[in-house]
Amino acid sequence: MLSIIIPALNAEETLTATLAAINGTETEIIVADGGSEDETVPTAEKAGARLIKSAPGRGGQLAAGAAAANGDWFLFLHADTALSADWEKAVKDFIAGPENRRRAGVFHFHLDDAAPAARRIERLVAWRTRVLGLAYGDQGLLLSRDFYFHLGGFRNLVLMEDVEIVRRIGKKRISLLAADAVTSAKRYRQGGYIRRPVKNLFCLGLYFAGLPPRWIERIYR
Repeated sequence: MLSIIIPALNAEETLTATLAAINGTETEIIVADGGSEDETVPTAEKAGARLIKSAPGRGGQLAAGAAAANGDWFLFLHADTALSADWEKAVKDFIAGPENRRRAGVFHFHLDDAAPAARRIERLVAWRTRVLGLAYGDQGLLLSRDFYFHLGGFRNLVLMEDVEIVRRIGKKRISLLAADAVTSAKRYRQGGYIRRPVKNLFCLGLYFAGLPPRWIERIYR
């Protein structure tokens, strides 16, 4: 059994598409809500998702969702990311490999924007994933229940929770799945296709330098 865990906070604008892309599959869908004040909760309930209440903070929400999940495999997915139609086959193929019980799978990153700048971001993410083994949360994260808890799960961080866990997984234990994760480009359109990646890189550098995520979060927001 697969449990899909989605942290959400005021995500009504994108959550419908995220849930629609995985609707109808034989999976447990959990939305870990961090106190939304919009229509996120009704949207999740209407789609038939199981709702978990959590304090705000994506790391804590992901951990709360995993603690409540029943599946043998976990797929962590952002609320503004919709999987391509072939996602289920890619997941089943990965799960079928016994060697993957101590590995993690991530999707190919894409943005829902036709702008050439979006293609540049996609190529940068592909390089970062392939060369550095740094797959972020908007690429999804698939791993067995046993492996997740063996790793110690997601830390209760306000930021960099995805970077923190993939570093514990390690580059050699991360595989690219044969499907796409299409993420909303709204934050790039608002923050700028140059300025936002530069800010992200700066925040990543601060994290690697040892600055506490709660301090980095102030800069990021």
